Order: sequence, then C-alpha cells, then structure tokens
Amino acid sequence: MDGRYKVLDRDIMKYFAVIPMFIGHMIAWINLMNNPGNEYAIYELPAGLMILCGLSLFCPPVMFFFIADGYKYTRDRKKYALRLFIFACITQPFDWLIFQPIYGWWTSNVIFTLFFGLLAVMAWESKYKLWQRISLVILCTAATVLIYSDWIIFGVLFILMLHIFREKPKKRFIAYTVLILIHTLMNVFSYGKASAFKITVYMIVMFSVFMLAYFCMTALYNGKKGRHPVFAKWFFYVFYPVHYLIIWIVFKFPSH
Repeated sequence: MDGRYKVLDRDIMKYFAVIPMFIGHMIAWINLMNNPGNEYAIYELPAGLMILCGLSLFCPPVMFFFIADGYKYTRDRKKYALRLFIFACITQPFDWLIFQPIYGWWTSNVIFTLFFGLLAVMAWESKYKLWQRISLVILCTAATVLIYSDWIIFGVLFILMLHIFREKPKKRFIAYTVLILIHTLMNVFSYGKASAFKITVYMIVMFSVFMLAYFCMTALYNGKKGRHPVFAKWFFYVFYPVHYLIIWIVFKFPSH
C-alpha cells in the first residue's frame, strides 16, 4: 500500500490497542468476578457489552506484532527479554487479584507469553541446527502451557510467524489468517452450553478485530517511534499491571 497511508506511529498504535483492551477487560473481568464458577458469563451480557469485550482483542495481535518488530530493532535482545520477564513477574500478583479466586493459582499473565514468544524468535534465529531450533521453539510454546499463560501456544506461534514471514507479506497474511481460524474454531468448541447466537456474534467480532489489527499494523503503521518514546515505553509496561489493580478496585469498591 502507498506509504502516504502509513500515518500511525508506534505509540499511537499502542494507545489504540490498550484503550479497547482496558474497556473490554473492565466489562468482562468484573462480570466474571460477579459470576464465579461460570466461565460463560460473558455470553449472558447484553450484545452491546459483549461486543465491547470482543473489541479488547485488538490488543493481543498488536502486541504480537511489536514483539516480532522489537526483535529486529532492539539494540540488546537479551535486555529486552529480561525486561519482559521482570514485568511479567511484577504483573503476576495483580493477575492473581482477578483470576486466583476464579481459576486458582496456576494461571499467568500474557506478558509471560510475550516473553516466551521473543525467546522463540531468538531460538529460531540462533546458529543451532534446525532440529535444535525447532526443539527450542516447542519448549517455549510448551512453557506457556505449563504455566497456563494467557494466549497459550497461539501467542508464541503468532509472534514467530510474524517474524519468519516479515519480508513475505502474502505468506505472512496466510499464516496469520490460518492461526486466527484455528484459534476461533477451538474457541467455538470450548464454550459448552453458551448461547449459540452469542458465540457466533463473539467469534465474528474476534475474527474481524484480529483482521483489523493486521490491517492497521501492515497498512497504517509506519514503523516509527512516537514523540515521547521513553515515556511511552515505560507507560505501557506500567499500565498493564495497574489496569488489573484498577479493575479489582472497581469490583471491590463499586460506587452506589
């Protein structure tokens, strides 16, 4: 696409991603905490609120793109990986505030998935033999299953495919779309007795939002830093654990 349409810098894209994420998480997680034991509570929401929850899914693919992007542009990949790991650990207690009462202690936040996705890319680009590199990628993917981090398996695969096919847009689009379809279908078969209509609506929203994110990152994102890159970098690291805390406070101390 013509470069004149690439008008969104890195910071704007991240703001576009975290705003619907925060709104969607606020609705979905408070609803989940108000309905303990009911994994399908989101499908009992009015359609409009359910769609707002679905719009939060714009954020994950954007973050997957930025991890793949970060591998190419960061000066020190080991420090980048360490930073992700540290903030994943910092975020985890806040994750437990929301999800421990619902799912127990054996869950982890999505920053761990981003961390293992970056490690998978580093493994793939290493000088090890092919079978060794594949084995390391499998280990990174398995780690997300072991610690039950958000976007298990798929997060690592999205990041790796976006990296491998960076210079092959057609193959990247096909790989991305196939992963979305597989993820969507697996979600359909995991929703038990939830309303078939609500599931269908949510799946359409999920697929559409993922494709919108892809369009924004490939057609509108210009690859440039924003005006305040240092502030923005640390803001997004801090915002993620803080948004858990805000949602927990709103749940615990609702206004009357």
